[in-house]
Amino acid sequence: MRDCEHGIMSTDIIPRAERSIMKIKQVKNLKLKSRLLTAFLIITALPIFLITVSVGTIMRLQSNSIQETYDVKSDTIKLLSNPLQILSRLTRGVYNEIVITAARSPEKFEDEEYIDYLNHELKDKFSYLVLRKGEEYIYSGNEENLDNIKGYFPQYGEYTTDMEGGIYIDIKNPFLLKQLDFHFTDGAEGSIFVITAVDTLVPQIKSSAIQMVCSLFFVVILTAGVLIIWIYQSILRPLNTLHAATNAMKEGNLDYSIEGDPEDEIGQLCVDFEEMRIRLKELIEVRLKYEEDTKELISNISHDLKTPITAIKGYAEGIMDGVADTAEKRSKYIKTIYTKANDMSALVDELSFYSKIDFNTMPYTFTSINLHDYFSDCIEELTLDLEVKNIEIRYTNETDAGLKVSADAEQLKRVINNIIGNSVKYIGNKKGLIKIEILDIGEYVKVSIEDNGQGISSRDLPFIFDRFYRADTSRNSTKGGTGLGLAIAKKIIQDHTGSIWAESEEGKGTTIYFTLKKCKEDTEHE
Repeated sequence: MRDCEHGIMSTDIIPRAERSIMKIKQVKNLKLKSRLLTAFLIITALPIFLITVSVGTIMRLQSNSIQETYDVKSDTIKLLSNPLQILSRLTRGVYNEIVITAARSPEKFEDEEYIDYLNHELKDKFSYLVLRKGEEYIYSGNEENLDNIKGYFPQYGEYTTDMEGGIYIDIKNPFLLKQLDFHFTDGAEGSIFVITAVDTLVPQIKSSAIQMVCSLFFVVILTAGVLIIWIYQSILRPLNTLHAATNAMKEGNLDYSIEGDPEDEIGQLCVDFEEMRIRLKELIEVRLKYEEDTKELISNISHDLKTPITAIKGYAEGIMDGVADTAEKRSKYIKTIYTKANDMSALVDELSFYSKIDFNTMPYTFTSINLHDYFSDCIEELTLDLEVKNIEIRYTNETDAGLKVSADAEQLKRVINNIIGNSVKYIGNKKGLIKIEILDIGEYVKVSIEDNGQGISSRDLPFIFDRFYRADTSRNSTKGGTGLGLAIAKKIIQDHTGSIWAESEEGKGTTIYFTLKKCKEDTEHE
């Protein structure tokens, strides 16, 4: 037998389990928003930061390399954004000297030693000199390359001062061209060209571009990797755990426990799932226990009905077979049959009553009951019945004479009769004593019913209010019964918003306590 509360629990766990399922469907917005914001920041801010750092590093390194190679001083942005200006600045000094010479001493351009000197100065700057007189090229610092590029040289007078920085010639081997037109001493038209190879700088710029593209690709991969790892750790892993728990539950394993952070949406989902698992496990355990109790009930009913039915059958056969051959015997047999039939009727009534209160279909009629008058009538009635069984009743009521409680008089009487009836069974043949005491304990009154019976073992005491439970397993006729008496008493008291409990000591007796709530007016007077 188990506590009659389990009947309530079985009906209450279902809605609680449903509420847990409903909670799982609810989505909270606290940390999921934070995660989405974090993901947004990772996708945007992290690449921007890493690209800025990598591009800045690449530009700084390339700038240093260009500055060391070409021996120029300039900021990184200018070096990489306008490299031709850097190349122009490389030859500015020599070009300025050429301009001065053309204005003051143009005859020097016919001095091969001087021209070689200028060309030598340009070699360190990845440049060389070409001199044209009329249509004839009388000097070239790079004869091999002259035939490939001279077709791109401007004619005399076509190069303007706006082209001071030079002209960029975009061919297979691009170059930067600076031109100065002048007149030789004999009056012939002359042009001197400063040629700077651009392809010496372009590879470094290409290298910078390649490095930037590679760094961008690396940043994207790194950002994606960080984001995937973070999502896996914070979202996918808990979901996988939840999926595993769901599969375990589907296979019938309700012991698969999971944990979660209650302040996190997915963690809350895990917490709710765990709560649902516990509720479902309780529900199944209660249902299994309920099935066991039902089997036990059927067994109890079968046993309890078998004894009177056997007696009724035996005495009826005795009458039919003529064993009861005298009027006295027949009367005795008939009385026995009637008594056993009454026992069966009482058993059926008790089972029927318990089924009603177990499923909360018992209608209560609560009224204000004067505690003194009510218990005085009960004690008077019980005294007559118990005297025959050699049992004395001692009654003490320490509450006010006018105190009233809210109760169903009929059901409260059933509680008292069930408790005292249970005491009578275990008092035995010795001189019995039952003490009834009523105390005022604030909003409630406490009723205690004490007997001097054999007592209940500490092993059995926690279960005496459970349905179908009997401390005596022998089930003999003197101590038999359905095991529903105290379970019914507990359910009735709980429906009266009271509580019931027991204390016992083997060999000395048992005391059953229960509380009843005072009427509202009595509580207000206090």
